[in-house]
Amino acid sequence: MFRRRALRVPARRVNPGAYSFVWMDERAQDNRQRDVQPSPSPNALVAAHSGRLRRLCRLLLGDAQEAEDVVQEVFLKAHETAWRGGDPVAWGAWLTRVAVNACRDRRRAGGWMRLRFRSSRLDDVTLAAQTPAPSDAAISEDTRRRIWAAFRELPRRQQEVFLLRYVEEQSTPDVAAALGLSPGSVKRHLYRAVRHLRRALGDAR
Repeated sequence: MFRRRALRVPARRVNPGAYSFVWMDERAQDNRQRDVQPSPSPNALVAAHSGRLRRLCRLLLGDAQEAEDVVQEVFLKAHETAWRGGDPVAWGAWLTRVAVNACRDRRRAGGWMRLRFRSSRLDDVTLAAQTPAPSDAAISEDTRRRIWAAFRELPRRQQEVFLLRYVEEQSTPDVAAALGLSPGSVKRHLYRAVRHLRRALGDAR
């Protein structure tokens, strides 16, 4: 049984260790498996990256089934790319970039408002800790919902940067490469996202 943890919003300075998320069930194992050989088998790609991509897409879309559909599309594209051969691919960054772009396309589609309407029902699944850690026991359900609601209010780009930096624990250069941004732009988006979340919790320092 996986343990899911709640977000910690630091009072002032931002650092990667200051956050933990309710959605972090398989992250540590996923992070160790990200980089695989230049021409991996389809099964190797799925084994190494499916968990984190599914989690990332679920958070960006707010809908588990839509996230599953996106992940399937991403691995289909990966299979086609690997089959064509060519230059070696940094598969971890490549899969992240394709997944984020696919989520953007879904959000632009006509069904996105329907997903936003349904997102409140996803809260019950996403925010419910099956076996909360002792440090998370004092976090009320109301606080968890406020965090989730504040996250959903962030602009698309800030959501992407925040998730990759703190949920996926990617470095600033890796986030920049995955999203096609400069490191400075990543830092600006991250600062604004953290500020918004802090204010949502009543910490406007």
